[in-house]
Formats: sequence, structure tokens, C-alpha cells
Amino acid sequence: MGEETLRKRRGEDNSKEDEQSIQSHEPQTMNLQKQAKLFLFSLHGICMIVGTIIGSGIFVSPKSVLANVGSVGPCLTIWAACGILATLGALCFAELGTMITKSGGEYPYLMEAFGPIPAFLFSWTSLLVTKPSSFAIICLSFAEYASAPFYPGCDPPPAVIKCLAAAAIVVITIVNSLSVKLGSYLQNFLTAAKMIIVTIIIVSGIVLLAQGKTENFKDSFKDSKISVSSIGLAFYNGLWAYDGWNQLNYITEELKNPYRNLPLSIIIGIPLVTVCYVLINISYFTVMTSTELLQSQAVAVTFGDRILYPASWIVPLFVAFSTIGSANGTCFTAGRLVYVAGREGHMLKVLSYISVKRLTPAPAIIFYGAIAIIYIIPGDINTLINYFSFAVWIFYGLTILALIVMRFTRKELKRPIRIPIIIPVIVTLVSILLVLAPIISAPELAYLYCVLFILSGLIVYVLFVHFKFNWPQKISKPITMHLQMLLEVVPAEEVTE
Repeated sequence: MGEETLRKRRGEDNSKEDEQSIQSHEPQTMNLQKQAKLFLFSLHGICMIVGTIIGSGIFVSPKSVLANVGSVGPCLTIWAACGILATLGALCFAELGTMITKSGGEYPYLMEAFGPIPAFLFSWTSLLVTKPSSFAIICLSFAEYASAPFYPGCDPPPAVIKCLAAAAIVVITIVNSLSVKLGSYLQNFLTAAKMIIVTIIIVSGIVLLAQGKTENFKDSFKDSKISVSSIGLAFYNGLWAYDGWNQLNYITEELKNPYRNLPLSIIIGIPLVTVCYVLINISYFTVMTSTELLQSQAVAVTFGDRILYPASWIVPLFVAFSTIGSANGTCFTAGRLVYVAGREGHMLKVLSYISVKRLTPAPAIIFYGAIAIIYIIPGDINTLINYFSFAVWIFYGLTILALIVMRFTRKELKRPIRIPIIIPVIVTLVSILLVLAPIISAPELAYLYCVLFILSGLIVYVLFVHFKFNWPQKISKPITMHLQMLLEVVPAEEVTE
């Protein structure tokens, strides 16, 4: 029966032939997909959601969320509200993903609703801003926690953090360039470590609450500093920890009966993550006052020092595992995004080549790592998160607006999952507020630079995609040839033959 199903799928979707031929060299990925299809219920989807979202954010963002709102009560409220927004946004993406079954994230949805220019601006911004900055943020988080035990009582020097983060990027880039299987094994180990540290922190907090450690929750809304700007920036940092909710529609083909199990996975999975995040923050406040939490360089390390001593070394070790695992997963997926963009002609053609020996998109992964290192040099974590969130929510808002637009312009499209129209309307309005609030309340030139960079993609589109001038190809051809020989890479079509 399984062989008959596979034959039908091959006959029905010949357009996926190239993609399947490349993936055939990735046995671990294919095995995961085959195993996933055997699941009768949405357990696989729930595990995937939890594993994708929980990463470095919950160990970095608590201090920034608290700094923006000033007290415990609003801080916990923001964490819960971010979970609700992520759930609503994921439901919107579930309808889009089952209505337009094309890979490429937001790209095909923007293409269908608004045409090629917004879609190209999304890929332009993703490849050069949001994906590399996300990679840089995660590796900076890893560096902070890895270096904190060596500088007790003080903050690690910024140079140490940045050098360690750059080293992490180099190692992850090399691992993913050398072997898909090695990267997958590393990811499985680090995901297990991630869940161990989350469980340790939550259980410790529950035990402390049972022992009556509740003094830091009294008058929890006292000294709050609530404004449109502060709430917007607090949401930026909270939503960073939930980043990954927009990837949930990629599990559609890996679930049995996805039209039932996909929304069920979202409704169970993201609230489960929300509960974990709120409980972790409550655990932090059982042993730290607001002032102490704000003064901590690495919140989870301070928590471990006070609760698990003399075994406090467990916390920074497992948090480092968790963050490096999140960075590894980000590199794996974003490297493929660069690869696809190169294949479509939106980036240098060499980025769409794959290694002859390793069968990995090595040029794309190396390019992605190099851009991420550039982001590490000038920026700190909080600054990068703010500008990452500003850029990414512009396109989240546009994508969910596309869902509303296509309800009226593309009525003929089949919608196996159809959510109430009020949900995308709410998420679109919140997206507009998240983008405009920091600009209006606390304008900075950096936001203007971010907008100008996004719009600069129009120039690139007109010159190189619309008119397709020949002189860039004359310049890039010898560069491509030398890089091809240096990296031993060839176009994917040559490998599949």
C-alpha cells in the first residue's frame, strides 16, 4: 500500500522532480518525512512546533521585556499576549499554506496576492537582513551564556562575546557544509538538551512556589512604565522568543490528514510553548527581584547559581547547547533559502550550486554565515532584535494582509482550512501597530535605514530581474567559475543526472 501511494505521488507531482532528486541525497530528511507520514494524530506536529520555537529567545528576552515594561505583572502579561498573537498568526499561515502549496515561505503568498515586486522585496530582505541577523542574535546569545561562568560577578567583555559568537557561526557553517547527516545528528542531540534545561527550570520554579517563594509577585503592577513605545519594544523581544510560528505551514506534507492535524497542532503546540514561557519567567521571579533580573548578564545562569549550587554549571552548559542547537537549525533552513533564491535568479547563480562530494548547498551556507558574522561586529543583542523584529513584522503584516486580499480576489482557490476573517484582520492591525509604534514614540535613524534598505531592493529588481542587464553576468561569470573550482560545486541539474 505504501509503494502504491508513493507511485501516485510521483505521477501527480512531476514538478517536484528536481527537489526530490536533491533530497534523495539527504537520507535523514527523507526518513523523517516517511516516519512523520505514519503518525495518525498531530503529535509529530506538536513536537515540531515546540522544538522549532523554543530556542535562545527564552534565555535572552526576559530581561529586555522586563526592562521595557518595568514590573513583573506587565512582563508576564506580555509573554502570554505574545503567545496568543503567535497562535493567531500561525492559523493565518495554516490557511495560506494549504491554499497555496508552494515552498518559499511568504514569497509565493505575496506573489499571488500582490505580484513579483513585494515578493522580491521579501526575499531580498530575508536573505540580507532578517535571516542572517537571526543567526547572529542566536550565536551572540550562545556566547553570552558560554562565557558567563568564566566572569563571575561581572559582565564578559564584548570582544570575548563577539569572537565566541563568530567562532560558533564558523563551526556551524562548516558542519552544515560538510554533511547533512552530521547536522541532523547534532540537531537531535541539542534538541534533547534544550528540553532538559527547560524542564529543570520549570520544575525548580514550581517547587519554589510550593515552598512559598511568592514575595516578588506582590504588587506586581507597581512601578510599571506603560506606553505605546514600551509595549511595542516589549512585544518585539517577546515575539523574538516565539519566532518560528510562521514556519508551521511547512509541516503540511509531513502530517497525516494535515487539514485536521495542522490547526490542531497549532492550537495545542503554541499555547503549550506559551505556558512553558510563562512558567519559566515565573521561575526566574521566584529567586530574583525585578532589579536583580535586570542586572543579570545571563538570567538562567543567575537562576542556576541560586538554585542548583554546586551543580549550577548544568544551566549554562545546557543553555549553550539549546542556543547552539537553535543556531544550527536556523543555518540549515536559511541556507536552503539562499540556495533557492540563487536558483531562481534572485542571487548569484553560484549560490544555487551544490557540493559534488558532500551533496550540500555549501556556497549558500557559507554566504549565509559570512553575512551573519558581519552583523555580529557592530551590534548587541537587544539592538539586533529590535531591528530584526521591525523588518520581519513588515512582511508578516503584508503576508497576512495577502490572506485578506485573496478572500476577495482569488475566491476560486480551494481553502481546506478556512479561519474566521476577524483573525487575519486582528493580526494585520497588530502588525501595523508593532511597526509604527516604535517609529512614532521613539524615532531612531536606524528604522529609517532599515526601510531604505528594503526599498533599495527595488533598484536591484529593476536592474537585474526586470531588465536583466548583461553586464552583471559578464562580471559574475568568471567569479562563479573560480568559486566553482575552489568549492568543488556544480549546478543541481548536473548532480541529478
